[in-house]
Amino acid sequence: MSAARAGRAGGAGSLAGAAGGAPRVARPGDLGVRPDAGVPLGMTVDLDPDTRQIADGVLFGGSPARVLRLSAAGQRALAELSAGPVRSAAGATLARRLVGTGMAHPRPPQGIPGPALNATVVVPVRDRAADLERCLAAAGHDHPVLVVDDESADADAVAASCAAHGARLIRRSVNGGPGPARNTALRAVSTEFVAFLDSDCVPPPGWVAALAGHFADPLVAAVAPRVVGIGAAAAGSPLDLGDRAARVAPLTRVAYVPTAALVVRLAALGGGFDETLRYGEDVDLVWRLIEAGWQVRYEPGVQVAHAEPVSWPALLRRRFRYGNSAAPLTRRHPGAVAPLVLQPWPAITMGALLARRPLTAGAAFAASTALLARRLRANGLPASGIARPMAGGVWQTWLGTGRWCAQFAGPALVVALARPGGRRARTRWGRRAAAASLLVGPPLAQWARCRDGDPLRFALETLTDQAAYGAGVYAGCLRERLLTPVLPAIAWQPFEGLRRRFAGPAAGSVTSP
Repeated sequence: MSAARAGRAGGAGSLAGAAGGAPRVARPGDLGVRPDAGVPLGMTVDLDPDTRQIADGVLFGGSPARVLRLSAAGQRALAELSAGPVRSAAGATLARRLVGTGMAHPRPPQGIPGPALNATVVVPVRDRAADLERCLAAAGHDHPVLVVDDESADADAVAASCAAHGARLIRRSVNGGPGPARNTALRAVSTEFVAFLDSDCVPPPGWVAALAGHFADPLVAAVAPRVVGIGAAAAGSPLDLGDRAARVAPLTRVAYVPTAALVVRLAALGGGFDETLRYGEDVDLVWRLIEAGWQVRYEPGVQVAHAEPVSWPALLRRRFRYGNSAAPLTRRHPGAVAPLVLQPWPAITMGALLARRPLTAGAAFAASTALLARRLRANGLPASGIARPMAGGVWQTWLGTGRWCAQFAGPALVVALARPGGRRARTRWGRRAAAASLLVGPPLAQWARCRDGDPLRFALETLTDQAAYGAGVYAGCLRERLLTPVLPAIAWQPFEGLRRRFAGPAAGSVTSP
């Protein structure tokens, strides 16, 4: 698994942006599913908490953020969706548009078990017999379970756990890693769905059925629950993607989901995982499904426990391995694995604040706000109240820059803190204040949201975790002879979409159903 946050992937007929010879996935049309089909009648969708109506018939939200203008028919369809399930073709079309942009999310029935899925639970394992025992005990007997032993040293212990819980066992004679092990299982699965589950996961009862409601939408290829770390460090598990439902797509709030726990349509998988990827094979698969035209959902209402390493060395080794995947993924998806995306105006404002130039920062902020307001008005959109989101953009830029520095520029910041200053005290303390802000500010801001334990320990653990991941990225870059995974990207034209008739801020396109 990689902590990369963005990317593009290839589909069935061709793998645009992917390495030659990578496995192909099916496209919806290959399975008789229209890629432009609306959300099924009877399904309920809820607006995302960040989606708001900024004027009559004008919605703002989504990830990336965009403006959506609604025709009169579209406004009636929105009223339909607000009142209950999808009942009309117009409602189905609008619901698809909202869900596809992250402005809304489908809501499976609450308190009612989802429809039974004809699914096989697939568990790859190498040793870790105790973890496997807990996993199989929790998996239960609602679905057949297939365990793939990826050349365990103690194969008898793995076999004993499988026998005790009625799981089918396939042994591989050569260790290949998670991707090849899962592909071995896929060749033996005949059910309509496959539920991937790592051996160090403990699912709740009925977790597959609880996700099944999403598959009423024929365009949904995969659904992931929230993976919550057991014994995780203060900074939390890197597999935990938060408590908000999301569509999964590159360059969005939830750019990927791991296969630690993931339910997938078997027919959509095609050739399955890229066996040349030792790490990041799950991210690559998810991105290829999305590029092929499928939708992938993140459903945090279902939580699967995941055992984290019990020692700091083991935890840091895992983070280092995760970082190793960034460069190979970049080779397969060029220009997609950007560790940080900066927009010029917020970056200039932040830089001026860090340099203790308040007048410059104020001027940059005022200019960017005025520019956006003028463009909004020119496109018939309201410009009131934009100062607050613009300030939020500066705040998020600071947080993102701080995380990037901790991952890839930590030693330089430490040197800036320790190095004697120049002749002027202002220069010395200004540089140190800026370095300290970027290094410890974001972890402390994260601690302030959760108030978990001692803030200094939280910050130290977070910085150590980020440094280990960054070291893994650098190691992968050296092997691939590639620097792109550590370089920030600049969004030079963040408001390009405003030049079109139906366009909105933050490079989001606007459509009208």
